[in-house]
Amino acid sequence: MARAGRIYVEGRHDAELVEKVWGDDLRIEGVVVEYLEGIDDLPAVVEEFAPGPDARLGVLVDHLVPGTKEWRIAEAVTGEHALVVGHPFVDVWQAVKPSSLGIAGWPDVPRGQDWKTGVCRSLGWPEDTGAAWRRILSRVRSYKDLEPELLGRVEELIDFVTA
Repeated sequence: MARAGRIYVEGRHDAELVEKVWGDDLRIEGVVVEYLEGIDDLPAVVEEFAPGPDARLGVLVDHLVPGTKEWRIAEAVTGEHALVVGHPFVDVWQAVKPSSLGIAGWPDVPRGQDWKTGVCRSLGWPEDTGAAWRRILSRVRSYKDLEPELLGRVEELIDFVTA
């Protein structure tokens, strides 16, 4: 049976990764993961969800940097029953350890260029970000394939919504 609490993640890839690594544990706890399609509408999502003592809300955001628009949105909705945390990665793709993919490291993509497309170009992959994501996700077997900065944040959200 699902809990009233939820974990929202910023995008579809984030949701797929969380499901792949934590899905069994989340089902045992009755926690549902949903994706936001970005953070801009988060205040409305939080208002509609109406978090409370029996319905806690956790949110995972990409590249949450103090002082940014995203940070201000997160600060505005974080409270006793709603927690927004971020990881330092431009995109959740970067949370997958390069060694799990057989690459030396994630390429630097110049500002102003679509990050995912730039990664595909730099790695010599076809510029099909959907196919690239399937390739990346297929190499994730467990939490050991992920960077600690993501692991800690997801575990923090799970602890928060199941408290």
